Amino acid sequence: MHTKYGLQPRRKSTAVQVGTITIGGESPVVVQSMTNTDTADVIRTSAQIAELAQAGSEIVRITVNNLEAARAVPEIKNQLARMDINVPLVGDFHFNGHKLLGEVPECAQMLDKYRINPGNVGRGKKRDSQFASMIETACLYNKPVRIGVNWGSLDQQVLAEKMDQNQRQEHPASNDEIMREALIASALDSAAYAESLGLPANKIIISCKLSDVQKLIEVYGELAERCTYPLHVGLTEAGMGTKGIVASATALGILLQQGIGDTIRVSLTPEPGGSRTEEVRVCQEILQSLQLRAFVPAVTSCPGCGRTTSDYFQTLASEIQAYLRDSMPAWKQTYPGVEDMSVAVMGCVVNGPGESKFANIGISLPGTGEAPVAPVYIDGERSCTLRGSNIADEFKSIVQSYVKQRYS
Repeated sequence: MHTKYGLQPRRKSTAVQVGTITIGGESPVVVQSMTNTDTADVIRTSAQIAELAQAGSEIVRITVNNLEAARAVPEIKNQLARMDINVPLVGDFHFNGHKLLGEVPECAQMLDKYRINPGNVGRGKKRDSQFASMIETACLYNKPVRIGVNWGSLDQQVLAEKMDQNQRQEHPASNDEIMREALIASALDSAAYAESLGLPANKIIISCKLSDVQKLIEVYGELAERCTYPLHVGLTEAGMGTKGIVASATALGILLQQGIGDTIRVSLTPEPGGSRTEEVRVCQEILQSLQLRAFVPAVTSCPGCGRTTSDYFQTLASEIQAYLRDSMPAWKQTYPGVEDMSVAVMGCVVNGPGESKFANIGISLPGTGEAPVAPVYIDGERSCTLRGSNIADEFKSIVQSYVKQRYS
């Protein structure tokens, strides 16, 4: 049952097949990511794609910006096959995509989807012919296309036309309204043109990305009402660290709650030397927090207070979360449904027993001044009490036993 305050029904969209993954229709929201290696470096790019796929990315986008990158695509696909990685690859084209797809047909054949930015395919008459060339290649090889509009590279011809039309109105709209309409028009007009060239609607995905949270929500809200193409949602140039995560989670969370979004990406700037997989984990956490998908068992833990002056419960919560995530690749193969399990690691008697009872399995550690015992709850019932210095390992063993018994 849906209420006006709860999770809204998913917007109806056309299903699009991208390699082994379906986007839109009745399929779950898909997690995407993007590499930041030089695509011409086959070994490094293949390794990063494998890392992203193993972290849970269901589609990976790669830059195809020159002949060396285009020629590397078949080698990358072959390298991934040897690693038993079958994640769909999206080629990200700007400025010269029509030339690259024409000159390296093996690249066009091996990619699972093309990303085309209407603002970066040329100007004037060249724009239409170069866009048409890429769409015709997609038709030739039966490939889907994401028409990805970005406000940092918005088609200036479309924007100028909208500005001119607005000036002739008795009550002109604001610049923000014109910018919003230009973004949407660029995407929808390009999609309509692609269809007129023979690309079916079930081969088209749309995105309109901005770096402003409120504007992104407005654009996608309107876009969702004006088409049935699947929507790829993401906050472009989200930023680094906490800022990027919070901004992306806010924007994506609101849209997904409204039933808008068929595939998502969190465009984080990695810390120097940091792993690219963080953006995958953030996507998964957003979807899992909204109860749209389940990827790993959820760990509930309290923030700590004056009753928990020891950091023991924080250490245990961190260890358990890492243990669950590290165990998931093997568990998924053996224990179907284990990703739906919930685990509670609580720091004192205030909320500990209650939260532990609500979880599949939970532990309530002693707070400052409390008796040095840690009751364990399984499916709402108190199961046993742990004592001493080996609580962490004993609790992990209990979790492992529960997984084997419950999900075998």
